[in-house]
Amino acid sequence: MNTLLNLNINYLAFAIPGFFIFLYLEYMLAVHLKRPDIFKYESSIANVSIGIAERLLNLFIAGSFYSLFYWIYSHHAVFNIPNVWWVWVLLIMATDLVWYWYHRLGHEVNFLWAAHIVHHQSEEFNLTVSARITVFQAIIRNVFWCVLPLAGFHPNMVITILVVHGAYSFFTHTQLIGQVKWLENVLITPSLHGIHHASDEKYLDKNYGDVFVFWDKIFGTFQSEEESPKYGLTHPVKSYSFLWQHFHYYLELIEACKRVSGYKEKAKIIFGGPATLDQEIRPALEQKYLQHKSSSRYRFKFKTYLNLQVIAAVVLLTVITSLYAILGTDDKLFITLFILLTLINCGALLEQRKWIFYLECLRLILLLSYGLWKFDIFEYVTLPVTLLIILAYVFKIDSLYKNRVLRYEEINS
Repeated sequence: MNTLLNLNINYLAFAIPGFFIFLYLEYMLAVHLKRPDIFKYESSIANVSIGIAERLLNLFIAGSFYSLFYWIYSHHAVFNIPNVWWVWVLLIMATDLVWYWYHRLGHEVNFLWAAHIVHHQSEEFNLTVSARITVFQAIIRNVFWCVLPLAGFHPNMVITILVVHGAYSFFTHTQLIGQVKWLENVLITPSLHGIHHASDEKYLDKNYGDVFVFWDKIFGTFQSEEESPKYGLTHPVKSYSFLWQHFHYYLELIEACKRVSGYKEKAKIIFGGPATLDQEIRPALEQKYLQHKSSSRYRFKFKTYLNLQVIAAVVLLTVITSLYAILGTDDKLFITLFILLTLINCGALLEQRKWIFYLECLRLILLLSYGLWKFDIFEYVTLPVTLLIILAYVFKIDSLYKNRVLRYEEINS
């Protein structure tokens, strides 16, 4: 017991199961209110997968930014702001103001939108959508937060407020709380944030604030809910692929830059707004890179298997988060690679990708390699890999995998 108490455990890891408890409660409430339609299985899995990846990769960058906050505060703070009660009020207001401009620029500048667009891809609006944050967006956001220690707010105060700020925004991603008119005079409510996630023309580029409505009203971007919003992008992403959802807009920017000549024109694309991008680029890239199976008579009956993979990823994420300070570099790398491959595999399952079996083999090889490394016999890694190749060839394991593990079912016409 004393040994456990002496471990350097990151107790923020408990927020991970807490997140899923709230998801479960929201789902049960939706069923009770006869609104289970606000959840869609495939979209929810994609949302959670993106959130797992961000939490995982953020473990490697958060410490660096906290150190940067302290360095900026120690060497370049403009003011010496004291730690008194009224400063906390000023800090939460300043934090939300920085968020407003980070968020607004994330919608108005293409290379920033490439990181933020993932948060808006979901056509559902529930607590799972709050998880749709990429590590690219997390990095950009932390750069903006550097303004706070630069102004003179102590990094410990900044970090504390960021936790509170992020916790509040989690609860604004739900449809189960209706309009609260009097509260909308001060705070961003789920109704107001739902408007921000809407693709209706009158709702576009509105309600950038995360906690307070003041900034939207001051800068002319406030909009209350009138008609029920339609959630998602104006040009929806036609894929649940983990990789495609992360990188499609970067590919669109690259393709758009290829179509123009001169650095000035390319800069206009990178620093211009999303509305100026050629809207024919995405369909062309989807046709090139995505797998189209509209004529298929079969689909994977894979929910149980997919659920187990998501659960495994969550468990491993909780482990690496709680024990990050004491895990070795090899342990961190293995868990990270295994989780990322699992998330890619989940997206591949949702997309019914033909190369799923080979990805599974890669995960198995990674697992075997890690085991041999820990037992200090890594030089024998070629033996199980060779055996796996032979078994796959002789016993047609790929066919067994598809038929027994994934289980095809015929779609009724």
